[in-house]
Amino acid sequence: MTLPKADICLILEGTYPYVAGGVSVWVHDLIKAQSNLTFSIVALLPDRAERARKFDVPSNVVGIQEIYLQEKSRRGRGGRRFTRMVERMEPPLSRLLQQGSLDDLAQVIEALKTDPETARTDLLNAEDSWKMIVGMYERGLPGTSFLDYFWSWRSLAGGLFATLLAELPPARVYHAVSTGYAGVLLARAALETGRPALLTEHGIYTNERRVEIAMADWLTTRATASLDIDKSRRDLRDFWIDAFVGYSRACYEACAEIVTLYGGNQELQKRDGAPPDRLRIIPNGIDYAGYATIVRSTEARRPTVVLIGRVVPIKDVKTFIRAIGALREAVPDLQAEIWGPDDEDAVYAEECRTMAAHLGLLEGTLKFMGKVNIREQLGRVDVIALTSISEAQPLVILEAGAAGVPSVATDVGSCREIIYGRPDEEPWLGKGGEITPLSNPMATARALAELLLDPRQRAAAAASMKARVEKSYNKREIDRVYADLYAKHLAAPDAKPSTKQAAA
Repeated sequence: MTLPKADICLILEGTYPYVAGGVSVWVHDLIKAQSNLTFSIVALLPDRAERARKFDVPSNVVGIQEIYLQEKSRRGRGGRRFTRMVERMEPPLSRLLQQGSLDDLAQVIEALKTDPETARTDLLNAEDSWKMIVGMYERGLPGTSFLDYFWSWRSLAGGLFATLLAELPPARVYHAVSTGYAGVLLARAALETGRPALLTEHGIYTNERRVEIAMADWLTTRATASLDIDKSRRDLRDFWIDAFVGYSRACYEACAEIVTLYGGNQELQKRDGAPPDRLRIIPNGIDYAGYATIVRSTEARRPTVVLIGRVVPIKDVKTFIRAIGALREAVPDLQAEIWGPDDEDAVYAEECRTMAAHLGLLEGTLKFMGKVNIREQLGRVDVIALTSISEAQPLVILEAGAAGVPSVATDVGSCREIIYGRPDEEPWLGKGGEITPLSNPMATARALAELLLDPRQRAAAAASMKARVEKSYNKREIDRVYADLYAKHLAAPDAKPSTKQAAA
């Protein structure tokens, strides 16, 4: 499917328009705000399962292309041309998967053109590919289980090949909202078209993958029988992390500008190879005027605390549930709610419900509300809680703040500077809530109790949050900044394409 040429091609991994959440809302609002431009969307998805759109896509989106990172396998073909292609591809692919570079990615792309009929399943299943996998294992991770390495390689390389073999939509500017596989496709677009590549990272992809890999029960590090006592040897977790670092590094090197939401993220980007002279900060913005007009409920009601977010592990909903269990001791008439879909990780969502039931919270204290119209409901909320183990700049804190609702949040992303203010805030506007350590339900419960039981402290925090959001996070100004960013790169001349296919 060839999409019409768009002004901007947005490259999105596992998000808009099929997944709800802060990043998806940001993408949706970005497209609507730049209504004078046309957009195409490349949605990178795990598989071909049917998915309902969670958003009504704006009319200036001219098409959506889906790329599936994992496909059912079939027997791969071979032949002399395919053999030559694998021989050319193996060295740069090995380097790319070990924190490689844009040049390594470019060489992999060039090698793929040796045999234009190659399909993703060929690269995973042909005999020459098997020999390549064995060779890479023996050189890179000989002390680990080959079976574990084999399936890890197929997952990492399978997603890579899916992005490199898919049709590339025509556009004047390419813009990804993460690194990872989306970043690989962005780098490929820059190499093959010579058009500018822009990146906006909300959370740092490699950091989020590091957290997931550290928590992954399915990813073992068991070694084969060996007398080697060298603990510096790489293991499978290193293999996964190094591959994602390589993908990110290639993306960073290909970008004309690399945007993130706050200064702390830039240190992580530079660690993974982002050129410092291309880094830029543009914070999230929200519709301050719309949220600031939400009327606070004056009716008699129970003290109400809400977690707004998807019921998934990275939001650490279990810490929130444990905190509510402890908070109920100090605030017996507590009303706690979770606003967010629970269909993304059904197993985790069921574990959360089981935990809540075990603590006796489902008998009048805690409700799983599903997706909620936030603007309609914020007026009856006293405090929101955020217990995530990884965030960038959560929109829910900004939205609640504009509506005069303070927050208790974990010390992740830019939560500290949103709630306490940036070091250069002048004048200082005061604390808009409290920051707590990660995975600490007792600290969360204590902070929530202070705000719920002290109306004066809660009112002061609410006023601070409202003033800070108006001053620093107003979407009207952020929309103008992105309009200028797009205008600058839409007007840029074509760079010389860096692949033979593009030059041909």
